[in-house]
Amino acid sequence: MGITEHQIGKFSINLEGIDPVALLGLADENLRLISQNFKSQITVRGDRIRITGPTIELRSIRELFINLIDAIKHDEVITSMRIKKEIDKVSPDRDKRLQVRKEVETERKEWAIYTPKKAIFSKGENQDAYLKAIDDYDIVIAIGPAGTGKTYLAVAKAVDALTQGKISRIVLTRPAVEAGEQLGFLPGSFKEKVDPYLRPLYDALYDMLSIDKIKRLIDEQVVEVAPIAYMRGRTISDSFIILDEAQNTTSIQMKMFLTRLGWNSKSIVTGDITQIDLEKRHSSGLVEIQHKLKNIEDIKFIYFDDRDVVRPPLVSKIIRAYDNH
Repeated sequence: MGITEHQIGKFSINLEGIDPVALLGLADENLRLISQNFKSQITVRGDRIRITGPTIELRSIRELFINLIDAIKHDEVITSMRIKKEIDKVSPDRDKRLQVRKEVETERKEWAIYTPKKAIFSKGENQDAYLKAIDDYDIVIAIGPAGTGKTYLAVAKAVDALTQGKISRIVLTRPAVEAGEQLGFLPGSFKEKVDPYLRPLYDALYDMLSIDKIKRLIDEQVVEVAPIAYMRGRTISDSFIILDEAQNTTSIQMKMFLTRLGWNSKSIVTGDITQIDLEKRHSSGLVEIQHKLKNIEDIKFIYFDDRDVVRPPLVSKIIRAYDNH
C-alpha cells in the first residue's frame, strides 16, 4: 500500500551551531515563507525545528532545510529568492523543477567570475547589475554599506580580465585618511605606514591568487597597490583601476582619479557615504560626483543597501540600526 497524503508523520532538525536568524530570517520571515508553501506545521523550540504533517511532503521539507543549513555553513545568505528556488528544487514535481533549476543556473553562470583560486558568483540582483555594469561601462561607481561585495567583486573582475589577457595591469588604490595620527610620526618606511590602509585590497587578492603569484605580479608592477596620491600626473591605459573607500577622497582627489583613465581601461569607484572620515573642511568627492556626473550616460551608478550585505546577518542588523538613527 502506497503512502497517501493523509498519512501524518513528524521529525525534527537540530540547529545547534547555526545562527537561527540566518536560517529563519528577521522576525522569522523565512520560516513564514517556508510554512506558506507546505501543509505541514513547522515550529521552532529551542535549538530544534519540529515538523508535523503529511508524510508525502516531509522528505521535501527535510531536504529543504538540509540545503539551507548547508548554504549557511558556506557563508551564503538566505534570501526569500533563495528559499523559493530551494522549494522549487525539492517539490514533488521534481523533474520539472530540476529543469527550471538547470535553466536558472545556466543563466546565473553568465555572472560567474573565474579566478585562479576559485569561481565567484554574484548574490542577488544588485550584484548582477553591478557585474553587468562593469562589463558595459568604462567607469562604474558603486555606493553602499560594507559587506555588499563592492570591492571584492571589482577585484575579482580585475583578476579575471588580467588572466584572460584583456588588460596588462591592475591598479588598486584608496585614500590614506589619517585616523588621529600623522603618517609622518608612525614608525617604519612609507610602505609600512600606508600598507594598513591598503590591507582590504590585499585581502581580496589573496582570496583569488596564490601568495607567490601576487608577490611576483607586484614585483613586476603588473599589480600596483598604492595610495591615491600616487595617481597624480598619470594616464593609465590598458588597465583595470579600482578606487576603494572613495567616500574619503576630496573633491580634487576624485577629479584627479577619474581623469587618469586611458585607452582600454576601466575605473571602478567604491565607497560608503555613511562612513566619511574626512575633516569637516573637506567635502567628499564621492558625494559630489553623484550630482556632478549623473547626466553622463557613459558612467554607471550602482547603489547597494543593507539587503545586499553578504556578511553574517548581524552585520545587516547593525547597518539598519545605524540608518534608523
